[in-house]
Amino acid sequence: MSDLFKKIDELNEKYIKVWEDVCNIESPTNYKEGVDKVGAYFVQMAKERGFKVEYSKQDVSGDVVSITMNPESDLKPVVISGHIDTVHPVGMFGTPAVKRDEEKIYGPGVTDCKGGVVAGFLAMDALYECGFKKRPVKLLLQTDEETGSRTSDKKTIQYICDKSKDAIVFLNLETYTEGKATVSRKGIVSYRFDVEGKEGHSSRCVTEGANAVVDAAHKIIELDKIKDNDGITCNCAVVSGGTVVNTIPGKCSFSVNFRYATNEQRQWIEDFVNTLAATEHVKGCKCSVFNLGERPCMELKEANLKILEKANKIFQEHGIQTLERRMLRGGSDAAYITQCDIPCIDSLGTQGGGSHSIREHAIIESLGKAAKRIALIASNIE
Repeated sequence: MSDLFKKIDELNEKYIKVWEDVCNIESPTNYKEGVDKVGAYFVQMAKERGFKVEYSKQDVSGDVVSITMNPESDLKPVVISGHIDTVHPVGMFGTPAVKRDEEKIYGPGVTDCKGGVVAGFLAMDALYECGFKKRPVKLLLQTDEETGSRTSDKKTIQYICDKSKDAIVFLNLETYTEGKATVSRKGIVSYRFDVEGKEGHSSRCVTEGANAVVDAAHKIIELDKIKDNDGITCNCAVVSGGTVVNTIPGKCSFSVNFRYATNEQRQWIEDFVNTLAATEHVKGCKCSVFNLGERPCMELKEANLKILEKANKIFQEHGIQTLERRMLRGGSDAAYITQCDIPCIDSLGTQGGGSHSIREHAIIESLGKAAKRIALIASNIE
């Protein structure tokens, strides 16, 4: 392992430049050209090393890329994965998009999640330079994670799951937090409620009309009571209703976002939402409800706990900090992997903060540390 760590240290400065390069290629999810340029950057490096390259071509999203070293090995692969799309509009960070000081790198995707992808490729390159041939190591580049794969109608994440189905472990390269590894995440589901009442003159609000805004308000109050930090939460976020102040509102729409920890809780949400929509809080009002999109929860499973235990044993044997398990309330592709019963550890990318904002940054020295964790697992997991 000393040779492997030494090689990562030798390659580290080169990969900091790679980090800058790929983050300077701006790639919001809906900008296919930019996302594909990031993928092409990694493909070029992969071909220079003789790695196997495969694609899942997409019409709207960027093309998903699969890069494999040691494809000829019969052993189960170690799969590492991160997304190369970002949420930031082009130009948000100025030109160039990436800045650096002695300790940090700033820019779109530096930690969420291009930094993790760069760390993954650095680990693979170091393993390659050290002659590692034991088992396949596969890097998957997801391209519409930031929209929950809605952009591709879930085709990208289905490809990720298919390419990972025989993995001994799946390492997801979302943002790392010092001393922590993610083994469970909350799921996400959003709904829009459309309330239809009956318009009328405001002076006759006692005897005529059916106020859709008031009916919606009753529903929002019920939804706002759902506040279990470790279980189900509901955030009422967008409301639109009424026309003018002297008319009884005939329509009102509002949208809500749920977070949940288990599939059982997901079913409870569905039942609650449908019951609430069917409840007439104001006589004469009717309500329809629509699912706006979702991603599943990463339930706490024994397989994930066991694979983290194995990883920690490897870390301990080689003088690396062991990781405590944690649950996060934000979603990631690790949830889909866990639902496929593939052992998974999440949040093994670069360390930083400010994701989804102009303040996004990463700690530069975390790149090499992330690569060492990834390389250790890949070369020692059984």
